[in-house]
Amino acid sequence: MMESKSPVCNTCGEEIGVKANGEFFVACHECSFPICKACLEYEFKEGRRICLRCGNPYDENVLDDVETKISKHQSTIATHINNTPQDSGIHARHVSTVSTIDSELNDEYGNPIWKNRVDSWKDKKSKKNKKKHAKATKAEDPDAQVPPQQHMEDISLNEEAASATDVLSVVIPIPRTKITSYRIVIIMRLTILALFFHYRITHPVDSAYGLWLTSVICEIWFAFSWVLDQFPKWSPINRETYIDRLSARFEREGETSQLAAVDFFVSTVDPLKEPPLITANTVLSILALDYPVDKVSCYVSDDGAAMLSFESLVETADFARKWVPFCKKYSIEPRAPEFYFSLKIDYLRDKVQPSFVKERRAMKRDYEEFKIRMNALVAKAQKTPEEGWTMQDGTSWPGNNTRDHPGMIQVFLGYSGARDVEGNELPRLVYVSREKRPGYQHHKKAGAENALVRVSAVLTNAPFILNLDCDHYVNNSKAVREAMCFLMDPVVGQDVCYVQFPQRFDGIDKSDRYANRNIVFFDVNMRGLDGIQGPVYVGTGCVFRRQALYGYSPPSKPKMLPQSSSSSCCCCPSKKKATQDPSEIYKDAKREELDAAIFNLGDLDNYDEYERSMLISQTSFEKTFGLSAVFIESTLMENGGVPDSVNPSTLIKEAIHVISCGYEEKTEWGKEIGWIYGSITEDILTGFKMHCRGWRSIYCMPLRPAFKGSAPINLSDRLHQVLRWALGSVEIFLSRHCPLWYGCSGGRLKWLQRMAYINTIVYPFTSLPLVAYCTLPAICLLTGKFIIPTLSNLASMLFLGLFISIILTSVLELRWSGVSIEDLWRNEQFWVIGGVSAHLFAVFQGFLKMLAGLDTNFTVTSKTAEDLEFGELYIVKWTTLLIPPTSLLIINLVGVVAGFSDALNKGYEAWGPLFGKIFFAFWVVLHLYPFLKGLMGRQNRTPTIVILWSILLASVFSLVWVRINPFVSKTDTTSLSQNCLLIDC
Repeated sequence: MMESKSPVCNTCGEEIGVKANGEFFVACHECSFPICKACLEYEFKEGRRICLRCGNPYDENVLDDVETKISKHQSTIATHINNTPQDSGIHARHVSTVSTIDSELNDEYGNPIWKNRVDSWKDKKSKKNKKKHAKATKAEDPDAQVPPQQHMEDISLNEEAASATDVLSVVIPIPRTKITSYRIVIIMRLTILALFFHYRITHPVDSAYGLWLTSVICEIWFAFSWVLDQFPKWSPINRETYIDRLSARFEREGETSQLAAVDFFVSTVDPLKEPPLITANTVLSILALDYPVDKVSCYVSDDGAAMLSFESLVETADFARKWVPFCKKYSIEPRAPEFYFSLKIDYLRDKVQPSFVKERRAMKRDYEEFKIRMNALVAKAQKTPEEGWTMQDGTSWPGNNTRDHPGMIQVFLGYSGARDVEGNELPRLVYVSREKRPGYQHHKKAGAENALVRVSAVLTNAPFILNLDCDHYVNNSKAVREAMCFLMDPVVGQDVCYVQFPQRFDGIDKSDRYANRNIVFFDVNMRGLDGIQGPVYVGTGCVFRRQALYGYSPPSKPKMLPQSSSSSCCCCPSKKKATQDPSEIYKDAKREELDAAIFNLGDLDNYDEYERSMLISQTSFEKTFGLSAVFIESTLMENGGVPDSVNPSTLIKEAIHVISCGYEEKTEWGKEIGWIYGSITEDILTGFKMHCRGWRSIYCMPLRPAFKGSAPINLSDRLHQVLRWALGSVEIFLSRHCPLWYGCSGGRLKWLQRMAYINTIVYPFTSLPLVAYCTLPAICLLTGKFIIPTLSNLASMLFLGLFISIILTSVLELRWSGVSIEDLWRNEQFWVIGGVSAHLFAVFQGFLKMLAGLDTNFTVTSKTAEDLEFGELYIVKWTTLLIPPTSLLIINLVGVVAGFSDALNKGYEAWGPLFGKIFFAFWVVLHLYPFLKGLMGRQNRTPTIVILWSILLASVFSLVWVRINPFVSKTDTTSLSQNCLLIDC
């Protein structure tokens, strides 16, 4: 694709140059980010000594012995930045694909898509020829001089370009004093674990061999799980964004805003379980964003085809005409009315404008009336008429049959005439309900998201997509600008497939009894992944690059390697020889499992660009993206926008076509493009596929949380939520996308990133050793045996060192992450609670689904609560998930009583061994204490059947154990019989 074989600098666009030994100049040996010596010197001069891509510090000696190779016609950095969108045309897309040469050449003239595509290549070819001619002319005339006036103008432009290179975001590594000690303790703990297992394996307990063997197996698995969870947190980082620089660069006074457009996706299924008022607040917070209105479009997916959702959106659109100008006029936060008016702030005490107080009161009155209308719609929808719902014109509602209905699209806002009360334009608001017919697989939420991808591509085609659950409102009106500081940065954002925000929640009790906030995951694990290849996709609050969802590879070339080094960050080392031609190193790697639509144009060096265009097959495009010419053309537009060749009057018809239930048949939707099918946790699969293609993601944690949502705070709903996540992980483990082997041949997934993905799919299997380990204390107390022999001094030191290393690891982790010790303890407690209940059921259900084809239908967790604060916290709903942890509690409490009774009978000598067993049992009880507290509720309203089943299981287990006693060594029957013979019976 480049004229020279030398790679170019990602900052100024010039060739990066070579060293004295002929090797290419490499600034960062971790990620091989292409940057020339001049730009690196500028970075050092400005005090920036870390790589913009990976965040690792530059080598101080990297500038020595460099022989720059600069082309005769240098271009400024500003010119490079301004020309980047034009230069990255359709043909510059790095797509590893397999195409056939069976395209009908007549389509070039008959189909406007292919005609426009060929014309774009012709235009670029002519520009390229002119550029070559200009270079040749200058080479022939060496005496040609640049006029002094023009030379001075170039100098001023260079100065402006230098100021424009201020990055929109920076990587802030964790201080060395914190991260170095943290890593040392991790290695120390790993060493102690090795010595600990050596002792455990070489010192079996002969009197209770079965108990000892079971405990050792469980401990080895726990250590393996710890390694998978710990090492992806090896290089945590922080990031800082500069929104003011973003505005200065893309929103200049007197000019049209150059910020990229964003399509918002809001998904809902059942309006009776996901109240329309909550969905309305999410939509209103999106429409009132601090972002250009012509750059925002909100698509609401109603996958239940409920008339209640449609009518509530009508009311929401009407209220938005008042709410949006009010929010922007006074810059209020948050911009979801329910949560804004619930803030306990005395506005009269502060010195505010009298007009604001007056308008706020009026707006609150309007919102209360809006809530009354919404509640009336919900009350009316509680009972469905026998003949079904009818619309105002008397016709039947098309979605009366939720499993058999046509596709529906309604545009409420965004077109001319739909303006707010002050006459200003409003963002687009579109209602979408995809077609459903019997006999088709609809793929639940993932299928609905893919339908929104196609609809939005036809109607607005923004280059970026932000998806939210219906209960996650925008808490920070500048959240999109935060994401654009990464995605629109010409240096940082070129390889970024998505920007993930942490999930924050409202309405959770202060103690967070069931770890609903997931603070440890969002503030520790995700920041660790951000230092590798990026955080995993968690399903909501994520800004996607649309091109990444279409299955394209990142625009940058594969990793540049010096001839004397080899790949160390990927799972599979590079097999290319050191003497390989540099141009071959930079060619796009083939994606072996992507049956896509276009030739890898970087490999077609023998063709000119017009001939390359003839090799593009319309048929192969349709096999990949489906039979929609409008949609296919939209996929070729990197910067978004509706194609000029499309008739606006036909867009709605085309949008209805792309959400038909048969549109995805025999295409790559859900396999290689869009949200990936195959698991109920489609978010993990989707992000995993992008990372395997070489994309990276970014974790954005603004000071004010970007989004906030509602979490199921009662015990039953929380366990069902965890069950769903765990079952999705088991499905991925049993599928072809298992991170243990998928994508290993490409070498684009870093090994620590792969370790993190392996951890996301194997953690449910920890439930099996966890249940066994939580049962061992009761067994030891009931039988009088123990899993550990009499400790020596060395063994005591090992156990003490292990406990100290565990505590130190946690303390140092809290130190660099800022997480409180209470959050860490709640996370540990719910790890045990979820492990012995939801994760255990997920493992069995996953294998039943694979072997017997039995599928489990999950209900949507309720998003409402009682009028009392934390009312749902005390609700206990019957579910089989409550039985295993309740049984473990009863068994361990019974074992404690039995242990004390036995010690009292045996005397003083029995109290020493009893201490270790009691400590073991109380470890289980303390971890299950939040479960016990939640089970008892506020007024001991635990379902009777839960208590009966748990007591029954515990009693049966205890009686069977006394009878069978399988783990304790048997008494030698031969010696017993001989003793009986000696005694006259």
